Amino acid sequence: MFTLVLHTHLPWLAHHGRWPVGEEWLYQSWAACYLPVLRVLRTLAAEGRRNLLTLGITPVVAAQLDDPYCLAGMGHWLANWRLRAAEAASLRPGDPAGSPAPASQPDAMRAFGRREHAAAEAAEADFAAHWRHGASPLLRALLDAGTVELLGGPLAHPFQPLLAPRLREFALAEGLADTAHRLAHTPRGIWAPECAYAPGMEHDYAAAGVGHFMVDGPSLHGDTALGRPVTDSGVLAFGRDLTVSYRVWSPKSGYPGHAAYRDFHTFDHRTGLKPARVTGRTVAPDRKAPYDPVRADAAVDAHVADFVAVVRRRLHSETERLGRPAHVVAAFDTELFGHWWHEGPVWLERLLRALPEAGVRVGTLADAAAAGFVGAPVELPAGSWGSGKNWQVWSGEQVADLVALNAEVVDTALSVVDKALPPAAAAASLDGPVVRDRVADQILREALLTVSSDWPFMVSKDSAAEYARYRAHLHAHATREIADALASGRREVAARLADGWNRADGLFGALDARRLPRP
Repeated sequence: MFTLVLHTHLPWLAHHGRWPVGEEWLYQSWAACYLPVLRVLRTLAAEGRRNLLTLGITPVVAAQLDDPYCLAGMGHWLANWRLRAAEAASLRPGDPAGSPAPASQPDAMRAFGRREHAAAEAAEADFAAHWRHGASPLLRALLDAGTVELLGGPLAHPFQPLLAPRLREFALAEGLADTAHRLAHTPRGIWAPECAYAPGMEHDYAAAGVGHFMVDGPSLHGDTALGRPVTDSGVLAFGRDLTVSYRVWSPKSGYPGHAAYRDFHTFDHRTGLKPARVTGRTVAPDRKAPYDPVRADAAVDAHVADFVAVVRRRLHSETERLGRPAHVVAAFDTELFGHWWHEGPVWLERLLRALPEAGVRVGTLADAAAAGFVGAPVELPAGSWGSGKNWQVWSGEQVADLVALNAEVVDTALSVVDKALPPAAAAASLDGPVVRDRVADQILREALLTVSSDWPFMVSKDSAAEYARYRAHLHAHATREIADALASGRREVAARLADGWNRADGLFGALDARRLPRP
């Protein structure tokens, strides 16, 4: 059996800047990836195809794709895309080029603009017809039809091994509940943020009702051909097969770098569009050739055929090695398909048709577990899918200040919330229910946003590091400000502060501090 796993995640970006980092990141991913990928899955679902892939959607992404503010912003972004494409299509031969690159010359831009304008119009029509009420109705329909298996995760995507156990338990339980509220399906599997694991976490997963989770291949020493129960928990760890996954996307190579595909990094600075093809790995941006969709389409077919052959070879070799039928898992960030790799959604649709035609049995992680692709129990080492396959991206010297910040903020939040709410024993003896405390809710909400794994990742990778540090410290400040007012007895001030921060960070409306495990 072959399983494709997609992990859909962005940090909370709404109300926190637009360009170059902020809401633009969300809307680009939405237009280039989420719209076409869900369109592919709807198309295949309409053909009666089931159990196509395992789809992880983090609560942070789900919140943004359902949020009325984000839905309105996405509508504006799509209209702006269409206008920019119309500008490119209207260029005349004598007009100055947006850059020296051949792809930005007026003739090339005019042809590119016409194609881009058609794509923008199609995206607007898709969005108007299917996304009016957010992503949840679309995802629920796919789940109800059995087209995909759903993976969940904890609220705000924290790096769990470094998180205080009580907050870690709370974040996971609330994340699974958030998904159940939106989709009427409670995930049985999760994509642990960053595939991060510490020994013992499997028992936390079992207590939360989680039956399986993803790890990176090296956590299983590359022996990923079967799901493995972790210790005596009964919870299965499925490992990403790097031999297969890296064929598509790796730190140094993969299909998206092919010369025919659209170049992710090269912009026409007049329109903000991406009119160039990769051309060559060492070709400078101002020498990139114009994008040719016919050439790119041929490359997609070649790469579908290549990947099918890779999967078949791997299944045969692993089956021979094990002496029993093997299971191969390829796993990627969903945003690869369309946002980073423009042709990715087309490749995905053709692949999901080609694999069964080539005799490959396709199923989800849940299918694999049910079909018995399970080996002997294993003790997993601490690990992640980051650089070095350890925790260094999130705990290394480069982000030591953020590690200290997170610890301080979490300690503050838990201490103040514990004092604000009656102890568990006292609550049980009260005549009536404990009233919900929205100030305590907001303290935990901001603390979870502070410890998002995205901020140290962006700093360690030097990718918008200044923005990442700003966001971490902003949410830390919000946590402290509300907590200090509450701890000092100024509840009215704390309530005003909580309401103010909630206007920017009001995601996870069902988050309830009363459910925080008490000491």
